[in-house]
Amino acid sequence: MIGDIVGRPGRQAVKELLPGLRQQYGLSLVIANAENAAGGFGLTLATAKEILNAGVDVMTSGNHIWAQQEIFPHLDGDMPIMRPLNYPSGVPGRGYLVNNQAMVVNLIGRTFMDDVDCPFRAVSQLLTEVKHKPPVIIVDFHAEATSEKIAMGRYLNGRVSAVLGTHTHVGTTDTQLLSQGTAYVTDIGMTGPIDSVIGMETKAVIKRFLTGIPHRLSVAKGKTMFNAVLVRVDGDSGRATSIDRIYKEVG
Repeated sequence: MIGDIVGRPGRQAVKELLPGLRQQYGLSLVIANAENAAGGFGLTLATAKEILNAGVDVMTSGNHIWAQQEIFPHLDGDMPIMRPLNYPSGVPGRGYLVNNQAMVVNLIGRTFMDDVDCPFRAVSQLLTEVKHKPPVIIVDFHAEATSEKIAMGRYLNGRVSAVLGTHTHVGTTDTQLLSQGTAYVTDIGMTGPIDSVIGMETKAVIKRFLTGIPHRLSVAKGKTMFNAVLVRVDGDSGRATSIDRIYKEVG
């Protein structure tokens, strides 16, 4: 799974690196969080197609999926795009899908985030109600608080193959296999510009902190980091056997 793709630099890094990684590791499924792929905020039809053409199989998202309204009709279409499961009923899109004999689930946290339904209850209900689930289940938990992410990992330990954190754009060093075979990391990190503030142009972000006045932020330029995790899962039991970080630089 590839961490939050930020703007054109992130998309270019995926385009340049992913084909080689698919071949090198014999990847059967590639997931990417794409909610920041279009200019740093949201996802457009063109950027979605670009990411899929680069070799991504499934795109997850988070709170910024609503930033580009043109993508709304496609959330219920054939493209493998997801929005978090625990948004209220009636919201466009789906919170899980099955691809290549694996179920991918997208959740969003509530601590320091929007007022949405409980992600813990939502995923538990899903796992109970969906019949004929494949053994392999991967969860993208898009959340701000490390404690909420860690709690979700322990809550789903043994019930899913992996709980992989996104949203904060800063990778954590706690890749691990939990006691009952669930791979876990608090945050994968972003795929975007290195000389930036979580992908955005540094001077503009500092100005916002200094003045408190909201203004438009732009995706930074320059060398790009590529953050992902490689999870190996036993296809019969659904238990993860390893999780490793992949970090590369482009440009």
